Amino acid sequence: MDLRLIRIGFIVIGGLLGVQFGGHTVSPSWVWGAIGVAAGAVLVAFEALLHRVGRLSVRGFSAAVFGLLFGLVMAKMVSDAIGLAALDAGTMGVTRVIVTWVFAYIGMVMALRGRDEFNIVIPYVRLTRHDRGQELHLVDTSAIIDGRILDLCKARFLEGRLLIPRFVLRELHAIADSNDSIKRNRGRRGLDILQELRRQPHVDVHIHEEEVPNVAEIDAKLVKLAQLASAKVITNDYNLNKVAELQGVSVLNVNELAKLLRPVVLPGEVIEVKPIKEGKEPSQAVGYLDDGTMVVVENGRALIGSTIRATVTSVLQTAAGRMVFVRADTASSGTPASSERREPLGRGVTVHPVSEPSAVRPPPGGGPPHR
Repeated sequence: MDLRLIRIGFIVIGGLLGVQFGGHTVSPSWVWGAIGVAAGAVLVAFEALLHRVGRLSVRGFSAAVFGLLFGLVMAKMVSDAIGLAALDAGTMGVTRVIVTWVFAYIGMVMALRGRDEFNIVIPYVRLTRHDRGQELHLVDTSAIIDGRILDLCKARFLEGRLLIPRFVLRELHAIADSNDSIKRNRGRRGLDILQELRRQPHVDVHIHEEEVPNVAEIDAKLVKLAQLASAKVITNDYNLNKVAELQGVSVLNVNELAKLLRPVVLPGEVIEVKPIKEGKEPSQAVGYLDDGTMVVVENGRALIGSTIRATVTSVLQTAAGRMVFVRADTASSGTPASSERREPLGRGVTVHPVSEPSAVRPPPGGGPPHR
């Protein structure tokens, strides 16, 4: 049913109730009918205003109803207690109306202000899921723009329900409308990725309309919403990752996953690499594996531009990434790699390469490098 029909019907019913009530008074019925129509129109306008400013949600409405019921129960108890006093019928009627009005208001206000704490009393107010069969994932803007989440969904490594909060979608639109061409391209790429995600048959992409009141920052809104919905956050943002973990929210970081999926390279293993530039040390050359790992080729300066076979002598793990030191095979020096090719390492995995080492040399025997 259309929302406009419901609103019009509510206003009409208000007018009919006014006419019915006016039949029991000395005033003309049409006056009370007009009052009923006006009251219905005011309530409809107030509801529309709340919806426009984003303050009306299922969770908030549920909390308000709970508070109203609690307030009415308390008002009934207080009114019955006051009724024990010797009051005339008129005074008692006015007293009951005042007590009911006050306690209904207090109950609704307290419930709305503390709706996040009603998880034990009324779990549905906090949107706590009882069906754990389908995982919920809140997707951050950075993960959408990055695009690798689409590959994970296509490979069925990521299934379930992806929630895109409305405020994340607004941020994505703002980036796509930026005057900066780089930001604009990133935003449009994010929107394209989002469209592709919605076409995936085994992933349910849902735009989450609920706002998080009294929270201004996007990251804080994501964390709060994840807590309320018992969802995991998918992001590439390091700071958001740490903040969410500190508040007990599970995080799926695509960059961390890429690091974990990098192939293991051990000393003595033969790999293929293409030196592309000179290193800092004489005769050194620098190349990269398919996953972005830097490879330092000893005695490889003359082999720049050729794909060669090389033996791993040592691996250096740093906070910024990983460096592999290799020695070019003499049989392949100056010639392209033979037809017996190895499967490329880490295809499709991307990490940020570190800068060239200035004075890093592997010691003889393949031990750890000395600086």
